[in-house]
This record gives sequence, structure tokens and C-alpha cells, in this order.
Amino acid sequence: MTGIGVEAGAQAARSRALAVLRIRSRALAVALLPAAVAVVLLAGGSTGHLVGRGWDAARVTMTVLAVLVLLAACVVALVVARARPAVSPTVQIAEETAPDLYRMVRDLADRLDVPAPSAIALTPDCDSWLEDRTHPAHSPPAPENRDEIAGVRGSHRRTPAAPVLVIGSPFLWWMRVGELRAVLAPVVAGTGPSAHPDIAAARRFVRGLDAAVAVSSAPGRGLLFRVPLAGVGWVVRLLLRSCRVHAAEMERGVAAAAAERAQAVDYGLRIVAQEQVGLAYAGWDRLLTRVALPAWRMGRWPSRLDAGVVAALTELSRRDRLAEGFASRLGERPACDLLEEPGAVDEATSLLAARLFHGGPAETGPDWAPVDWQEYPEEVVDRKWRIDAARLHRVLDAQGVSRSSETTAPDTDGPTLSRVLDHLSAPQHTEPAPSAPDEPAPTTDEPAAADGETAPQGPPAPDDESGTSATGATGATGGTGGNNSKAEGEAEADEPDNERSAALAAALTTELAREEASAPPTRSAGQGPDTAYWDDGALPLFPLQPPRTARELLTDHVTAMVCCAAMDTAGATPGLDWLDGPSLLINGERAADLTPRVLSLVEDGDPAPLRAWLLKSGIRPEKPVRLV
Repeated sequence: MTGIGVEAGAQAARSRALAVLRIRSRALAVALLPAAVAVVLLAGGSTGHLVGRGWDAARVTMTVLAVLVLLAACVVALVVARARPAVSPTVQIAEETAPDLYRMVRDLADRLDVPAPSAIALTPDCDSWLEDRTHPAHSPPAPENRDEIAGVRGSHRRTPAAPVLVIGSPFLWWMRVGELRAVLAPVVAGTGPSAHPDIAAARRFVRGLDAAVAVSSAPGRGLLFRVPLAGVGWVVRLLLRSCRVHAAEMERGVAAAAAERAQAVDYGLRIVAQEQVGLAYAGWDRLLTRVALPAWRMGRWPSRLDAGVVAALTELSRRDRLAEGFASRLGERPACDLLEEPGAVDEATSLLAARLFHGGPAETGPDWAPVDWQEYPEEVVDRKWRIDAARLHRVLDAQGVSRSSETTAPDTDGPTLSRVLDHLSAPQHTEPAPSAPDEPAPTTDEPAAADGETAPQGPPAPDDESGTSATGATGATGGTGGNNSKAEGEAEADEPDNERSAALAAALTTELAREEASAPPTRSAGQGPDTAYWDDGALPLFPLQPPRTARELLTDHVTAMVCCAAMDTAGATPGLDWLDGPSLLINGERAADLTPRVLSLVEDGDPAPLRAWLLKSGIRPEKPVRLV
């Protein structure tokens, strides 16, 4: 039954590929039709059969029309041939650096009786696929594969170069070798249908049309190029609409044939491996949004993200008790052992992840440096909290809020937590602050973004179920989302009517947007062989989250101030939770009950819960704290 299913899927894919190629042939025939008519008319005139003024006019008209149509067809064909189809940004794995991985993939291809992939690459995502990179605009033609198609020896139609196997890097670190082989079986099986010349030609045609659409719609071109490219875009879009259904059905047939062929390989293990795929995706997403994002916004990128996902998933499994045999599973050989230098590969994929999800430069520098997990609490968590606390006090200075309060000494001029508590716990219906939120912040001696750090971008992760105190280090507004965040926060119907909190949140949003606008661009000229095919100006390609609201921004800054006071007056330390990101450690234990008390102050203007927590933790809000 498996052989019948494979043949049925492959036959359906081939029939749809032929339909796509017929559309290409029809388009060529339409382009040649005026030329054919002109040739007939010219031949008739030369033999004396089609003579007269009417035939002479027809000959001239058709000749001119044929030349114009052929010229337009040549332009379209040239754009389609020269346009570079989209190529996924990946980290290329040479066979010398992963011989065991290549050997495993080739053995798998032999068991499936399909051609082996031409190369292996890694992507910083939880997915795997085959990618054709044989387009002439990408690279020189690959050497011909001398294996005959469909057993027809001596055929002039050779097997095209096999596609590249792209593997999600979290799979290599989290999965065991057997699980990875089971997950890759349906993917590798797709090289079989891909080797058919009709399917390969149809795919190249569709990918060329898609790339030509991108070229025709690219901005920044002069009028001399926009007019002909508009015509090219109309033609290729018409062809794409004609091919759409057939191309989709062709890919469904290829996927069905690959899935049927892979049924005979590690079927039972593949069911278990699919559970690990979902687990890896959950841990990877949490690691990126809760742990990596705060570092990226500071100009630091964790250099061992794949190793971090193993720690995060191990912690998740420990907390949730996912399986009794979890410890025995970790005792098996991890798939990353198939690499000769897993640390170097992890660093390369971690940098690519920062580029894809955040938009950082392609190379390290003074404002874009790697950070190890051992240094993360000190280099990222502590510094982020102090930057946010400095920004909060700078905005309070701009609003004319006094640095001294009833609970501080009259000569105290340093930044204190009491200043924030007294300001936000004032009566809600008093007159608003004298300064408008849009006023430019005065210059102070406190460097809010020292050492060349750029302002944070993007939103934080939502508060986790335990109410972690790390929200002060996990969030910031996006580059263009500052004013949008302000509008969202003020438009929320359930937001409390706390005038001072609203004014302070709006001022923080404006200040953060101003910092981002003045930050230098993060683009870099350094590109690898794969990144040369994607637009550096479109980064990040996959932003993780939408901007935060102004209320969330204020909550994070107040939390950061509390954490700074805890570190400077109570001996607390910054920490890293693999699932929830930056966290505050008091006496070696994570402070998991801080966020609700900060929300009570921000939303209701009630400082009592937070003051009670400070007293219980031995934190002195009247003492000045150290900022950046």
C-alpha cells in the first residue's frame, strides 16, 4: 500500500508540473504568434501570392508588432531569468565540519531510496525543509548527476542538483540522534519527487516569476525603469495567477509522496519525536522572548542560544514533570554530537537569530557584542534595570518632581525609590504635572544609555504565571511604536484613572521614542554567502512581538527601580530564569511576588502592598541607588 501511495502522489505532482509547463509554453506561443504571422505575410509577398496595398500594410503592421512583442518577451524573460528568488537566511554546514551528520542524512536517503540532499544548512527556527538553490542567479550550475531518470538509460534529461536540507538548530541540540533521524525522514524523502525534471523545471519557473514580481515592485527606481517594469510585473502576475492552483497541487502531491515514502522509516520513533518538536518550539519561543530579547535590545546577543534552549526545556520538564523517563532520554546521544564544533555552530546560528528576530548587525562590534550565559545576569539584567531606572528619574526631573520627600533626608539629592513611591501614590485628582509629556527632557549628568547602547526595541514578554519581578528587564517599546503604545495605553477602557501614572507613562513613552530616533542605525555591510540574497534594510524579518502599552512600560520601569534598590540596599542579586528571563534573587531565592504589588501602585496609586513587601525584604526605599 505504501508503494501505491507514493506512486499516486508522485503521479499527481508530475501531472500538475506538466500543467505549469504548458502555461509556460502557451505564454511562449503567444509571444511568437505575431512573428509567425509576419513571417507568413513576408513569405507570401516574396512569392507573389499576397500582393496589394492591403497586404503591404498588413505586412508592415505585423512586422512592427512582432518586433515589439518579441522585444517585450525578451525583457520579461530576462527579468525572470536574472531575478534572484528568495533564499532563506541560514548557516551553511560544510561536510568537513559535520561528517557524522552528512553520513546520517545519506544513510537515511539510501533507506528511503531517494537522492541525498546536496548540502545541509541550519536555521534558527523550529522547522526543517528542502530548499532549491540551483537558480542561475544564485550560483553556477551544479555538476550533472549521472543517475538516469525513471530507469531510462541514455536519456538526455539528467537529474537536477538535489536541494539543500535546512534543519532547525534547536532540533540538533534538544533531540537525540534517533529522534532527529525520524523527524528528518519525511523531509529527506522529498528529494525523490524533486529530482524529476518536470517538477524541477516547474518549480524554477514559478520561483522565477515570484522573484520577478519582487523586482518589478521594488521601490526607489527612476521613471525610465518603472514604466517597463510595471509592464513586466503585469505579465508575470498574470502568469502566476494562471499557475497558482497547479503549483499548489503539485506541492501537495510532492508532500504526500514524501510522507508515504517515510512511513517505513522509524514510524514508532517519529511519533515520539513529533512530541519533542512541539516541546522544542515552546521552549525556543520562550527563550527568545523572555531571555534573548532583553539582551538584543541592549546591544548584546547571547552566543549560545541552542545550548540555552536545552537548559530551558530541561527546566520546563522538571517543573511540569512531562515524562517519567525524561532523565533516561537525556542520557542518550544528543544530535549536536554529530557536529565537529557545536560551539562555533551555535554561535553562528545565535547571531543569525539576533539578525532575523531583532535586526542587529551581521558582525560583532563595540555596540553589538556576544554575551555568555554566565555573564548574562551582570552584563544584561543588572545593566538593563539601571538604564530603565535612570530613564525613569530623568523623566521625573523633566516633570519637575522633587528629588527629596518626607521619608528622605532634606539634603538627599540622589535617585531614590521613595521619590517614585511618593509621586505615584499622591492623590489621583490633583493638578497634572507642570510639564507636558512632549517637552524635551533636559540634559542631566546621568547617562541613560551609556557605552553606546541603543534604546530598546520591541515589546516585552507577557507576565508569566508566577508574577516574576523580571519585567523591568524584559521590555521596551518598538522603534516606531512609541506613540502607538501611548494611544493603546490611553485607549484601554479598563485602565484606572490615575492621572500621575498616565502622565508619567506617556512621558516615558515619548522619551524612549526620542532615544530610539537618535540611535545610530544597526545595519552592517558584512554579509555571508547566504545573507547576500536577502534585503538588509528589511530587518528584522520576523519581529517577535508588538509594542507594549504605556502602562506596561511604566510598570517595567518602576519594577527596575525596585530591583535596583533591592540590589543596593538589601544585597539582592540579578538572576536568570531559563523560562521567565531576568529575575531578582533575594537571599538566593527568586522574588516571584513583586509584580502584583507594583501594579497596585501604578494602576491604583496604592503603595501599601509594595511598601509592606519592601519592609519584609529589608529594602530601604529612602537610600540613593546607583544608576548607569
